[in-house]
Amino acid sequence: MALKPKIVTQDDVKALFHALAHGQAPEDLGSAYKGEAPDYSSEDCWLQVPEITEDVDTFYVYSTVYVESSFEEGSSDYATFDNPEMLLGALAEYATNASVYEDSTNVFMPYYRQCGLRYANDINKKTGNIDSALSGIPYDDISAALDYYFEECNGGRPFIIAGHSQGSAMVRYVLKNYFREHPEYYERMVAAYAIGYSITREDLEAHPHLKFATGEADTGVIVSWHTEGPKNVEENAKNAPVLPNGISINPLNWKRDETYAPASENLGSYLPNEESEMYEITDVGADAQVVLSRGVVVTHTTYDGFAAAEFFGPQSFHDDDYTLYYNNLKDNVAKRIAAYKASH
Repeated sequence: MALKPKIVTQDDVKALFHALAHGQAPEDLGSAYKGEAPDYSSEDCWLQVPEITEDVDTFYVYSTVYVESSFEEGSSDYATFDNPEMLLGALAEYATNASVYEDSTNVFMPYYRQCGLRYANDINKKTGNIDSALSGIPYDDISAALDYYFEECNGGRPFIIAGHSQGSAMVRYVLKNYFREHPEYYERMVAAYAIGYSITREDLEAHPHLKFATGEADTGVIVSWHTEGPKNVEENAKNAPVLPNGISINPLNWKRDETYAPASENLGSYLPNEESEMYEITDVGADAQVVLSRGVVVTHTTYDGFAAAEFFGPQSFHDDDYTLYYNNLKDNVAKRIAAYKASH
């Protein structure tokens, strides 16, 4: 592999959460890349390049982390590689989300020039999704990263592609476009975890090579859900990444119908402990039930989640799609990999 390993360590994560708890920024945020367009043969264009210890990879695309600064006067529509908010958010998301794939896979995570929340919201209001905001600079970057990954890093191993929110919108875009053009790669895909952005019935109808998961261990499929509280459903609240005719699978019982999964089936959530200034496995009563009419998963967790009603409705757990069901997702990744290996 041309790239040298570049690893996110537990010390990095501890320093990150200590800094965030005290309103500080870590000294080293990440990328030192100075080029206008990324060159993915440079380690500076990657948050993580793993040591190869597993026989399956994960390629992870982070969510919208260019947020507050995207609303500043004169801000660009797309983040640059030296945007501190993006670099900090990408590291935080590795710790809370991408880390779920570490036990079973080698996790690759590129930086990319993502669209800011302001621009993504504007495009979503105009068009009903953010595809046109992804189709230029962000897709150029991610497709270039995928090209480099498959040509220089993958070595023919099966892989998972995963993301959250804007990252999952990009996974959706990649599934429909990049992998249609590269079926030789797509046939090695264990699963696509496009969590926190809708995969719709229209997506599947228009792109017959795409299949949504029907259970806990099918492979070559898309796994997706949105997590909301009852109030969002009761008010039919606007939630930007929830599209009409979207599909969700229950992350506790891995069913697509409305079979209720009690919190006793939750193997552990991964949430912050204010005293230790670290995330830890805990129990916050996160049950799960699919609401077919809305295409979401509803939970009655005791966890408060986060407030961003303008974008996600009055009771969204969008930021916690991964963390509320962390250990169940980790277990599911291992099961799908085992099923893939058994059939190949």
